[in-house]
Amino acid sequence: MKKFLLLLLTCSCLTTLGQKFSVEKSLITFFSDAAIEDISAKNTKTNSIFDLETGEIAFSIPIKEFKFAKSLMQEHFNEKYMESDKFKSATFEGKITGYDAKSTGQQTAKATGKMTIHGVTKEIEVPGTIEITKDKALIKSKFNVKLEDYSIPRPQILWQNIAEAVEVSVDFTFKPYEKK
Repeated sequence: MKKFLLLLLTCSCLTTLGQKFSVEKSLITFFSDAAIEDISAKNTKTNSIFDLETGEIAFSIPIKEFKFAKSLMQEHFNEKYMESDKFKSATFEGKITGYDAKSTGQQTAKATGKMTIHGVTKEIEVPGTIEITKDKALIKSKFNVKLEDYSIPRPQILWQNIAEAVEVSVDFTFKPYEKK
């Protein structure tokens, strides 16, 4: 939670003239297509803020909130691979570009910025879509994350159980931000 508060403070640089949105619903999923067994998980606990006018966006994903079909997979994910007691969240801070903030309907866009996973920060650029309605903004993206890029270990003995890259899907529904 401390990291998210810091992230929101960092995002206070979002222009006060733009229309700010906060996440209403979030779904982050990942899928690892491996020879022996596919692995997938989902997380609906992401916090995010988005400025429609400037395109600035930030989000924080609590790692322990990923849910798996098998409890043993979830345990291994948190303890052996993501070390979620040490690296509690994954974050992204960047900008979405390529869309017209005044147009409604689905538009192609791309996000560029800094993704931090497992304590490693990388510059990324990912494709996606944004759909703007009168009171919502829907943002979706699908991209691959290479485990080695973020120093996430692959087991030497069971290397066939985990793919070198996992497919990540991001699906956010934003509503206008309301100060409390």
